[in-house]
Amino acid sequence: MATGDTLLEALNSTPVRDGAPVDLWLDGPELSRWAIQHGGEGAAAEREWLRTIRDTLQAVVRGESDPDVLLPLLTGVRKVPRLADARLEWVVDVEAERRLAVELVLEWARLQTSSPGRLRPCANSECRLFLLDRSRANTARWCSMKTCGNRLKARRHHERRRPAPPPA
Repeated sequence: MATGDTLLEALNSTPVRDGAPVDLWLDGPELSRWAIQHGGEGAAAEREWLRTIRDTLQAVVRGESDPDVLLPLLTGVRKVPRLADARLEWVVDVEAERRLAVELVLEWARLQTSSPGRLRPCANSECRLFLLDRSRANTARWCSMKTCGNRLKARRHHERRRPAPPPA
């Protein structure tokens, strides 16, 4: 089953590098490796589902799309009970090529319930990454304090110290 960290890896697979967005999943072999590492098969159909779910979830988390856009992607999905080591667990019953993508959506849904508002985009408008705020106060704003946080704080500091323009 996908975790919050797995979901973050998927959401953060379109970073900005040298001022331009880069799709780390554009390369089939790279996405296949990621899928296999997370229990998938890495086949072409699975890669297509992962890209679609990733793009849709990014739009939902950014507030650009309503969560209802996820419903058609979940058609026919169900959870079934399974006994493992004398413990009952619920597993996704769906075609193999959709399983990992569906698990990402289910993890997003779990976070909406268990940690509302903690999965969000970085506050740096030039960044395309997301963060899962694990702080007690739920006040994290940046994907990384080292990069985005420092940049924005330095920019604000320089703006405060810049002399005011002369009156017109």
